[in-house]
Amino acid sequence: MTGSAASSSFRLAYVPGVTPGKWVRIWNERLPDVPLALITVPAAEASDVLRAGDADAAFVRLPVDRTVFSAIPLYTETTVVVVPKDHLVTAVDEVSCADLAEEVVLHPLDDVLDWERPPGEPAFERPATTADAVELVAAGIGLLLVPQSLARLHHRRDLTYRPVVDAPQSSVALSWPEDATTDLVEDFIGIVRGRTVNSTRGRAKPPATAEPERKRPEKSGGRKPAASRSSGKGARGASGARGGSGGSGGSKGARRGKPRRKS
Repeated sequence: MTGSAASSSFRLAYVPGVTPGKWVRIWNERLPDVPLALITVPAAEASDVLRAGDADAAFVRLPVDRTVFSAIPLYTETTVVVVPKDHLVTAVDEVSCADLAEEVVLHPLDDVLDWERPPGEPAFERPATTADAVELVAAGIGLLLVPQSLARLHHRRDLTYRPVVDAPQSSVALSWPEDATTDLVEDFIGIVRGRTVNSTRGRAKPPATAEPERKRPEKSGGRKPAASRSSGKGARGASGARGGSGGSGGSKGARRGKPRRKS
């Protein structure tokens, strides 16, 4: 056996915004003897970590190279705009990209949204990270569009967010190298897909144990079973009918027979 199946632990990478806690908890319940090691990686580096074999599987943001990696899409996130709490945007429940046309919209270098061009006016320079961009929003430099999970990850008490109805969205998937689909990877796939602990899909079924052949009861010997008592009583009743004609127990039918010849 190769890969993670032969290692002492299962290495799971995940990108910012993903919370793998519920799947890790199920793993620890089902495979307590196989530690699960968590690795946080920037979204842009997730594929490199898998390709280098530094993780067995990863929660990534799509797209991934499907010629190299297998992927199970899990969910698509709502895109939101992060704004100061006193911004005019907070007066509505949701906005469109056109509503942000006159705003300075920050575009960090680690942006995970597939923009042709972000809405609004560009800032003088692009922040290095989303965390840096959030700091600039708090400073009143501009606004920021991100998946909702990243807005929650970088939450600040002086900031809030609103959904942007027509912005690109980011999808999260479980991914792993296609040529490294080990038994432990299959186990984790089963957990993510919600399979029960008794499900064997994707895993080799253990050989069925043949049940011992039940011993048939031996036939009794040549001796025939004794006649039932009830049949014996019937026989004695018959002989009683042949008994003396003067007996009170004699059968009336016997007296209607032929008279005996005198000797």
